[in-house]
Amino acid sequence: MITDELKRLYQKHTGATATDITELSAAGSNRRYFRLSGPVSLIGVSGTSQEENHSFIYMATHFREKGLPVPQVFIQSDDQSCYLQEDLGDTLLFQAIEKGRESGSFDETEKTLLRKTIRLLPTLQFKGAEGFDFNQCHPQPEFNERSVLWDLNYFKYCFLKATGMEFQENCLEDDFRKMSEVLLQDHTPTFMYRDFQSRNVMVKAGEPWFIDFQGGRKGPIYYDVASFLWQAKAKFPAELRQELITDYLEALRAYTTVDETHFYKQLRHFVLFRTLQVLGAYGFRGYFERKPHFIQSVPFAIDNLRQLLQEDYPEYPYLCALLRDLTNLPQFSNNLRKDRLTVRIASFSYKQGIPDDPSDNGGGFVFDCRAIHNPGKYERYKPLTGLDEPVIRFLEEDGEITRFLEHVYEIVDASVKRYMERGFTHLMISFGCTGGQHRSVYSAQHTAEHIHSKFGVRVELVHREQNIEQLFNATI
Repeated sequence: MITDELKRLYQKHTGATATDITELSAAGSNRRYFRLSGPVSLIGVSGTSQEENHSFIYMATHFREKGLPVPQVFIQSDDQSCYLQEDLGDTLLFQAIEKGRESGSFDETEKTLLRKTIRLLPTLQFKGAEGFDFNQCHPQPEFNERSVLWDLNYFKYCFLKATGMEFQENCLEDDFRKMSEVLLQDHTPTFMYRDFQSRNVMVKAGEPWFIDFQGGRKGPIYYDVASFLWQAKAKFPAELRQELITDYLEALRAYTTVDETHFYKQLRHFVLFRTLQVLGAYGFRGYFERKPHFIQSVPFAIDNLRQLLQEDYPEYPYLCALLRDLTNLPQFSNNLRKDRLTVRIASFSYKQGIPDDPSDNGGGFVFDCRAIHNPGKYERYKPLTGLDEPVIRFLEEDGEITRFLEHVYEIVDASVKRYMERGFTHLMISFGCTGGQHRSVYSAQHTAEHIHSKFGVRVELVHREQNIEQLFNATI
């Protein structure tokens, strides 16, 4: 078993027995990660591709010798199917900038981390390439025409064809060839990370560390800048993106002369290429392997594509026309941002406490219904709930709850609209009353129906004290 082999390596390296081994999540990779606890905490890795494992071990060793912030590999199995590396903790840069990603406004702490990361990139690209044996890379030693066409066809077969769109394949291939020529016009002996994005950077003691670079190869510097700054779910505002490019160029000048006009011109082509490559990966991992994380990321990449196409790429006329048609497909229209948002609505009794938020966002609204005339004071309504017609009639004829909900709708509608626009995924709305039976149940039920009817988003309704749950699926 994998865990037995990792424990054996731990024993061999530390001279002690691992007291615990816990598998960690891995969103997109077929590699498996484990934390082994004992006198020292180490990360165990098991990969099905020995060639890929070999590349990582070689790169990590080389980069470490160059003083770059990468995890140290301590020991490996004879066939390199498993190895143990330094434990960098649990914080990905993607997580460290979560508030900025969710709100669209990055604070100074988040910006500082991003600046540190982007300023380290030229060091990895240039210093990391010194004495580097690119023949150790897998599956290709360099970014060449074959690499470009592989990724473009990845997009064509795994994403474009999956949409059902019809297109002229020969015209598309002509533009693919032209894109390859444009991307390959610069020849630099630099290391190209290839998947340089915030999920592949860890934060330890406030500093960025690079991980998952095993797909790297020799290639142009623009690719990594495009990968990092146009990562679909990072959602960097244009102003912040420009600030980070400026930081990158300043650090880059320590290694080479920079022609900014040429840099920006080339970068734009790499952003388009990277976006297509990412969509191909999302299509394969999401539509074919059925991994939810990738399906959820598709709309963000489509949004990036829309922004890119606002300025034409005259080099690729057929491709651009096809991509504009792609972004206008019903399943990718802006109106379908509702597919990303789930609104959870609950009724509850204050005696039992306010409901927890299972999404761990910790936000939303809690409305107190106890000021409304209470049907529960009357004997004939005590066995009923806010779902029963006599209670509904009592509340609506009294009128207080109607005026109350008018104000509620005004507040929550604004939030639902903004959540959809920003691509947020969860909003919780709770209604409490004395027993969680009449007023709160009525309010939660009607608010759920109102939001679903108006916005078409997915709504999860929970009448907690009644042990009743109802699901309103997102509408097309």
